[in-house]
Amino acid sequence: MMYDAIVLGAGIAGSSMALSLARQGWNTLLVDRHSFPRHKVCGEFLSPESQSMLKALGLQEALDQIGPVLITRTRLIFNRGKQLEIPLPGTALGISRYRLDSELHRGALRAGVQVQTDTTVTSVYTSGSGYLVEAMQSKRRVAYQARIVIAAWGANPRAGLPGSSQPERSLKDRYMGVKSHFSGIGKEPVVELYFFPGGYLGISPVENGYVNAAALLRQGTFGHTEDKSVLGMIHAAAGRNSRLSGRLADAVPAAGTQAAVAPVNLKRELLAWNVVPQVGDATVMIPPLCGDGMSMALRSAELCAPLAGGYLRGKISLQEWEHLYTQSVLREFQRPLRWGRRLQWMFGVPVLPRLVLGAAQFTPRLAFGMVQATRLSDHS
Repeated sequence: MMYDAIVLGAGIAGSSMALSLARQGWNTLLVDRHSFPRHKVCGEFLSPESQSMLKALGLQEALDQIGPVLITRTRLIFNRGKQLEIPLPGTALGISRYRLDSELHRGALRAGVQVQTDTTVTSVYTSGSGYLVEAMQSKRRVAYQARIVIAAWGANPRAGLPGSSQPERSLKDRYMGVKSHFSGIGKEPVVELYFFPGGYLGISPVENGYVNAAALLRQGTFGHTEDKSVLGMIHAAAGRNSRLSGRLADAVPAAGTQAAVAPVNLKRELLAWNVVPQVGDATVMIPPLCGDGMSMALRSAELCAPLAGGYLRGKISLQEWEHLYTQSVLREFQRPLRWGRRLQWMFGVPVLPRLVLGAAQFTPRLAFGMVQATRLSDHS
């Protein structure tokens, strides 16, 4: 069967991309090697920009029914106990990826997307005027044809695309991400970021009375931790910040919510097109400190989908699609990415957080400006 479009990767960027294409009337296949729903390493924080994009996809009612937590502030807590509280530029939502991905998939299915999970793509070839995608599904080889293919496969690209570049393999500045839900922690309408030598951990309230604890840990610092389980890593992180240790003292982990990802390379260059168009983390890994990764995943799909439709209708060439999409990605993402990386570096230098804290307390607008600099513009 010849599809109009195949989207490889069924996370936020891939699901919203497939949903957008199907709503334009294109016969779309969404493929992922994992089963869904599942827990993923994520801050589970939906910024106001994210909400406007999900509303445009027709998912506002579904989100409201989940019962997300309204979040209005962010709080930075340093390893010496001092803290800085900053109002957010709008109301954010605390919502788990488990539920969000489920709703995106339901929306895609309602729009007519065909979803194939537990399907591992092994290669992608150009074939005539389109592409041939080969995959393994339940120990069986399958193949699909499409006029276009969009890569939404996350930060670690697959093999099989002739001419595609590979990620850097340097161990310098490599991180790992871990996350778990907990009960037994008092909730506030606040996202908390706890800093310590070798990384930071964010606590965000989500639906059903749980909080999400997600950490970004430097592999060189935490790679020798005796207990290498997700909970072991979180416990090791808490041991480096007394306020965090106290916050998690009565926490009860929710079974089955633990997840990990490694390596996380925050120095990859922004790349909108690599033989095929890329969306989400395949385009660039946004520093988690920005707290806006879900918004950027949605925005990349929002930028790419109408251009994909223009190409499928014969209105623009493949070269024009590549040029226009690359330019729009650079325009939208370069500023928040640049500021996110600056803040990532600043909070990793021992003396700088104290200087930033002092300056921000003296000039509150500076703190608000730091948050605002990492945000996308809201086109709603």
